Amino acid sequence: MANTKKELLVKCPRCGVATRWEGNADRPFCSLRCRQIDLGAWADEEYRVPVENNHSQDESDTSKISEKTTDWS
Repeated sequence: MANTKKELLVKCPRCGVATRWEGNADRPFCSLRCRQIDLGAWADEEYRVPVENNHSQDESDTSKISEKTTDWS
């Protein structure tokens, strides 16, 4: 029985090109260029997690913090 290992290919999350998973130092990206572009997008805050704003909760949390704050002067 021959040892046939199937090569795993994944799509680059940046450009969509199919690339090898094994032996790829830039995985899951296809290249250093795509990896650096993605890092730059994170640094520029292009990726955001949606949150639901609840202003009444935020205001009560802020008042609790200010109550616990000690004047060190």
